[in-house]
Amino acid sequence: MLVSTSPSVPRPGPIERPAAMGLPALALLLVAGLLHTQLDYKEDCFRKDGAPFRYISGSIHYARVPRPAWRDRLLKMYMSGLSAVQVYIPWNYHEPLPGLYDFAGDRDVEAFLDLTAELGLLVILRPGPYICAEWEMGGLPAWLLWKPDIVLRSSDPAYLSAVDSWLRVLLPKIKPHLYQHGGNIISVQVENEYGSYYACDHGYLQHLLGSFRALLGNEVVLFTTDSTRAEELRCGTLQGLYATIDFGPGTLMREKEEERGWGPCSVNSEYYTGWLDYWGEAHASTSSAQVAQGLEEMLQLGASVNMYMFHGGTSFAYWSGADFKDQYKPVTTSYDYDAPLSEAGDPTEKLFAIRTIISKFQPLPVGPMPPATPKYAYGWVALRKYANLLDVLDVLCPSGPIQSQFPLTFEAIKQAHGFMVYHTQLPRDVLDPATLEAHPHSVCDRGYVMLQKEYQGTLERDGQRELHVTGRAGDTLDVLLENMGRINFGANISDFKGLLGNLSLDSSPLSNWLIYPLAIDTAVQQGWPHTALPKSTRGGRAGPAFYTGTFETPGIAWDTFVKFPGWSKGQLWINGFNLGRYWPRRGPQQTLFVPGSVLHIGRPNNITVLELEWAPATPLLLFLDRPLFNRTLSRSTKATE
Repeated sequence: MLVSTSPSVPRPGPIERPAAMGLPALALLLVAGLLHTQLDYKEDCFRKDGAPFRYISGSIHYARVPRPAWRDRLLKMYMSGLSAVQVYIPWNYHEPLPGLYDFAGDRDVEAFLDLTAELGLLVILRPGPYICAEWEMGGLPAWLLWKPDIVLRSSDPAYLSAVDSWLRVLLPKIKPHLYQHGGNIISVQVENEYGSYYACDHGYLQHLLGSFRALLGNEVVLFTTDSTRAEELRCGTLQGLYATIDFGPGTLMREKEEERGWGPCSVNSEYYTGWLDYWGEAHASTSSAQVAQGLEEMLQLGASVNMYMFHGGTSFAYWSGADFKDQYKPVTTSYDYDAPLSEAGDPTEKLFAIRTIISKFQPLPVGPMPPATPKYAYGWVALRKYANLLDVLDVLCPSGPIQSQFPLTFEAIKQAHGFMVYHTQLPRDVLDPATLEAHPHSVCDRGYVMLQKEYQGTLERDGQRELHVTGRAGDTLDVLLENMGRINFGANISDFKGLLGNLSLDSSPLSNWLIYPLAIDTAVQQGWPHTALPKSTRGGRAGPAFYTGTFETPGIAWDTFVKFPGWSKGQLWINGFNLGRYWPRRGPQQTLFVPGSVLHIGRPNNITVLELEWAPATPLLLFLDRPLFNRTLSRSTKATE
């Protein structure tokens, strides 16, 4: 962690970075033990290689940025004057099933670290095992919930066993990248904001500290991050771990007034440049002037600062999480965060305001800020209805349904993300409207109800819990259950999905269920439905159904944004890549970001849409060159200074 108020302290860059040295010189430094970071309490500062040092850092999540864009985003962060980047590692992104690890492609965290070093950026690493980050289940794998009574983030032996297995795989990959070993990782966080968690289990933190020390060594600086509340600092800190805090603009003056002693040994690990968006709420924003002023106050005191976020990116596929604040609050697909670099990686007014402040304290890199990535408005694309979802269950669930007297959860069936269908029949004639009801908190998170394959309406967690239906004995009743993202913060992260309780018809529980775990992504990645024979489908625009279309690019594959005029809610794939959830009827997000790297040149781009509620009479998508939030144009960007 780091610090000196002296502007003469050199910022890290390609010239001084150890990895840029010749191997003999680097070996001599390593043997001499001259490469290290440490805390100097006597002089109230951090030291790097013996010299006083501080960092100015920004957060970026490699899991929210396609690999072809990593260099562009990191270079822009370097040219903004940052000396370091802060990086989370989401456990569930790399271990989708117990013992099955994925570090390839977009998940190649070591390649990302190598790139940060190549560009002259130091790294503050946050490997969890819990990370929050508005990420599905805070980065914890859903398969932990296969043991229903597991106590997450605690000394529960089942949890610790899984954590230990993961750390024994991850941390040896990280160790060669530590600064002490010639890499660029200067500090490593243990857990994350643990003081905000109800367990307050210091034995758990002590166990993690022992594991990190055993696997990473005794030289690396290990730290914690919590809010400024005394109770959270009590539960989230531990002797042997350096305590840092997080807060946004406007907090520092209050901290000074309470005489907390801000100075060169102080660290704000999450200085909030903006905020996240929830579905159904206004797009969050924080003024550039306010962010810049707060940053300058901290730098004047000599403190080290990490800006969260500097580039937010996108929670593609099913990776966006949720909060629980009196009710379930799912986070949008866009993780724009009103950050200095926009969702698409474009420099904003806020970035240049921050860059100006940084220039007062240390020299900026020579050269211009890289421009915004090119965007293209590909225009209107017509789609056609391919099939109702219930008519293609043989494709989406090739292994067939699971029989159960009563509903089973996603976790009981070992389905991590996406969708499942619950199928049963009406047990009797219902000539007068009867109430189909879900018990409170038993629909997690949205249930799309079909009777005789006709859409009836939606049941929703912390929302509508009943519908009125009529029918005959034996009529089919299907509920498509959507997982909108597991809770990532607070006491409720053991967030089971699916039907957690039975549905009842006029208070009589329904039984004899067939449950279909859907592997939609597997089918789409294999080319379905574009490679399948045309499907004869029932008409109508209501209810879950797939729509397909194609478009060609004019010899370019530039970033774009897709708008959903008249659509309700669903999921979008282009060329098999899951771009995430759209929900324009609820907002604030009106468009999905489409990275140019997923597009084809010279051959058709295949579009697959799963619409869950109501499709427009004329199913069209509109590709734009900028995003929309709250049905208004997004904040402006600046390509150059």
